[in-house]
Amino acid sequence: MTQHVFDSTMSDRLAVVTGATAGIGYAVVKELVGHGCSVIANGRRPDRLKDLVLEFSNESVQTVRGDTSDEKIVEAMFDAARDRFGDGRSEADLVVVNAGRGLKGSVVDSDTAQWEEMIRTNLLGAALVIRHAARRMLANLERLGSRGKTWRDHPHDIVVIGSTVGRNVSPFSSMYGSTKFGVHGLVEGARRELGPKGVRVTLIEPGFVVSEFQGVAGYNPEWFKGVVDRIGPVLEPADVVRALMAAITQPPWVHFNDIALRPTRQDYP
Repeated sequence: MTQHVFDSTMSDRLAVVTGATAGIGYAVVKELVGHGCSVIANGRRPDRLKDLVLEFSNESVQTVRGDTSDEKIVEAMFDAARDRFGDGRSEADLVVVNAGRGLKGSVVDSDTAQWEEMIRTNLLGAALVIRHAARRMLANLERLGSRGKTWRDHPHDIVVIGSTVGRNVSPFSSMYGSTKFGVHGLVEGARRELGPKGVRVTLIEPGFVVSEFQGVAGYNPEWFKGVVDRIGPVLEPADVVRALMAAITQPPWVHFNDIALRPTRQDYP
């Protein structure tokens, strides 16, 4: 049996991270920079983006502000990765699709005024980022081929942050969950399309993670405290990052394509 050799390190990698100004996205940026990656960080809050550059330096992080449901913003992220860190040639080889927002309530009682924004951010934005990431990574792989190398020589990863409520219908957040069901379908379709070409498409499905998510979603603080008291300790962003790192540090021919993680005491969803 032929033994494949893989000697790439994380410092060889060029990443794009969406929703990078808080929570899981911020934790991903911090971890990647700590491993020597160059990172394009996307978010909508200019003060938080400025703080990222001050914390990590513009030698490691460059920011692109805007909504990922805007295709011009998505193009700008990938162009910045190529032009700032890829010497105008190499494209991002690691993309973390994290931008999104929650919404409390079901189809019966959630706030209809927020439906469109949530669907645009969670589903359409994710689809645009996956689309552009795929096209840029396939171009990278063509360049590898022109140098006599293959996908086995360098990993290419699209990692999408989903949710356990994207697999298990939850009445307390079924409208939000519906967007994650849609995202999960996109990820599996992309995996089947891109995996044979050497691009890993990975879904990470966290359960309850304490972050700004609960406040943005409009969850009652007392309700969430009751959840934490019942099933805690709940996950923190760093827990999700460890799962992500386990997936992306595998050799290119090994794929942890679907990872669900929950607090140990979380029974449902």
